[in-house]
Amino acid sequence: MNDRRVVNKCEKNAEAPRSASPAPSTEDETQPELWTTMEGTSLYLPIVILLMQCSPSVPVTVSTNRPKVEVEEFSDAELSCLFHTERDPNPRIEWKKKAKEVSFVYFDGRFRGPFEGRATIDGATVTLHRVTQEDAGEYRCEISASLDTVSLGETNVTLNVLVPPQTPMCEVPASAVTGSAVQLRCRDQQSVPPATYSWFKDNKPISKPRHANATYLINSHTGILEFKAVTKEDSGRYSCLASNGVGSPKMCEAKHMTIEDVNITVILGAVVVVFLLLVVCGCGGMLLHRNGLLTQGHRGRSNVNYVPPPQEPQDFKHTQSFML
Repeated sequence: MNDRRVVNKCEKNAEAPRSASPAPSTEDETQPELWTTMEGTSLYLPIVILLMQCSPSVPVTVSTNRPKVEVEEFSDAELSCLFHTERDPNPRIEWKKKAKEVSFVYFDGRFRGPFEGRATIDGATVTLHRVTQEDAGEYRCEISASLDTVSLGETNVTLNVLVPPQTPMCEVPASAVTGSAVQLRCRDQQSVPPATYSWFKDNKPISKPRHANATYLINSHTGILEFKAVTKEDSGRYSCLASNGVGSPKMCEAKHMTIEDVNITVILGAVVVVFLLLVVCGCGGMLLHRNGLLTQGHRGRSNVNYVPPPQEPQDFKHTQSFML
């Protein structure tokens, strides 16, 4: 019992220091963490401040959602211009058209020149009403923000005005001789984009030749229909159709072309007659020259027309003296 009791006292004495030691407080535990956090923050704080001072400011930005605009003639065209400024709430807006010389479209709060009275603006987006071919070209939107770090921004918009084809001009010869080369021409000068052409004979389309030995050629871009050597079967009424994907195609009035055979007999007879006339004239001239008729006639005319030169009058002189 005593041994057990001693052992128990030793165990208690051994456990006593552990239980007697005071438990650390919450403040003591959090202080090292706090110091660690403050030390980390103090290391990163100069970097954060430096980045804030060196970060670039956002300049005025200008863009467009349609850099290329295509509209038909006499319709409205919208030229978009979107901008964002750093500080300036009321930047200056200008539109210019670039050609041989730069001209103002919108300046100082109003439209200029030919755009006055037929254009509107919403924000910086401009709408041109009833555009014509003269309005086609490249436009530039400029935004000036004097309060921003970078005070100028710009964007470009290209305007294409599409023109439907007009009635083309067709050149069709009225007649041709068999075996000769013949060209038929078709042209429209006003369509945008340029028109392509197709030919018709007696209201039926002429297909493009599929082999190199074809007797004709068709150029759909120039509008030329070329026959290498026409035959009588090529006689008929020819017309041309112009189209460019804008509006309705246009066709010229049909014209008739007649192919005639060559009359060999008439040509040979004419050649023989001309040859005989040349022979007769040549022989007649030789005979006249041989008989001297041409020479005598020339001399006769020389004698008749001869006029002796006038003689100067001489003063009377005494060559001898005589006495009374």
